[in-house]
Amino acid sequence: MTDPGAARHDVLIIGGGNAGLSTAGRLRRSGVDDVAVIEPRSTHVYQPMLSHVAGGTAPASAATRPQGSVTPKGVVWIQDRVETIDPVAHTVALLSGRRVGYGQLVVCPGIQKDWAAVPGLQEAMDSPFGVSNYEYEYARKASQVLREVRSGTVVFTQPGGPGTCSGASQKPMYLACDYWRATGVLDRIRVVLVVPTPTLFGMPLIDSELERKVAEYGIEVRYGRELVEVDAAERRVVLAVDERATALPGPDRARRSTDGPRETLSYDVLHAVPPQSAPDWLAGTGLAAEGDEGGFVEVDPLTLRHPRFPDVWALGDAAAAVNSKSGGALRQQTTTLAKNLVAAQKGRPLPRVYNGYSVCPFVVSRSSVVFAEFDDRYRPKPTVPFWTGLAKERRLTYLADRRVLPWVYWNLILQGRA
Repeated sequence: MTDPGAARHDVLIIGGGNAGLSTAGRLRRSGVDDVAVIEPRSTHVYQPMLSHVAGGTAPASAATRPQGSVTPKGVVWIQDRVETIDPVAHTVALLSGRRVGYGQLVVCPGIQKDWAAVPGLQEAMDSPFGVSNYEYEYARKASQVLREVRSGTVVFTQPGGPGTCSGASQKPMYLACDYWRATGVLDRIRVVLVVPTPTLFGMPLIDSELERKVAEYGIEVRYGRELVEVDAAERRVVLAVDERATALPGPDRARRSTDGPRETLSYDVLHAVPPQSAPDWLAGTGLAAEGDEGGFVEVDPLTLRHPRFPDVWALGDAAAAVNSKSGGALRQQTTTLAKNLVAAQKGRPLPRVYNGYSVCPFVVSRSSVVFAEFDDRYRPKPTVPFWTGLAKERRLTYLADRRVLPWVYWNLILQGRA
């Protein structure tokens, strides 16, 4: 719906990604008439598809749609950028100079990719030899660059600290290795994976499957290490060795460490994932949890309501929830938040609690996936109770990840129907 320029909305949502649009759709379907979404971008990106784009199993066009075409019917789209929030005055200040009031505020602007946090990383990405599945343009470049490799060293890095779907950084690696094996060049390519943790993921059930694939492809894994510097001209990466890594419980729990010994690796191609944090503008809103270095919005992890400002809610990558940040987690979070927000509007007790569920599909070949379902403590939490069969490499789950879930996303999830 075209923005009518209203000065106030009953529900104002910051962020038009998966979290924002699916929440807006659920609220509309629950009878909330006045819902507006603030989103500056004109193109909506289905983030999980970028791994397939980078890995060469999907065209770039499969990852995007015009923002207006996926915004739920009846939801007002405010195409502007947020500068700050005043939770006391119930207003949001926009880059255009406009102020918009709200009855209830949902904060889900996504996560900020801090390319500049690692010296030389941006320069590496701008060179012909740097790629990533965490940005649309870099993923498009990765598809061609990785397929053209015939020999040499390819380094894949995963950052410490919070981030969106930490396992996604490994997906293009497995897809590339499968392609190189099929074309007969894998034996001539040195593949190095850098992870900040002592295991590949943090769940024994999943780690054993991933370790099997790593051995199958001949991948060298540098555990407990993190990218801290890149020399793009010489094509070298500097890694910090975190000697505390053995005590870290999961991939997105590992804090960034720049101390400790250093290790240097030369590369021919670098696939990197940047450090991530909440958007900078959130720091001045007073909504962040005290002591949260990432600046994420404080929430009750069960209800997703802000503990100090009851008319503020948050979910997705920008929320300081203890779960792993992923699209699979959002399907549970949007249901919980929408039902609780509607109840709060009516002065009723909050009926739903978020159970910490998250999911990460590891694409480990061009025809198979390892499906990790877990709770906020990285314990298995299968959709079908007591059946962990999806945690094994399967072809069926590849079809779900590559074909079924994208259709569900574009046609159901963003409309609040799934």
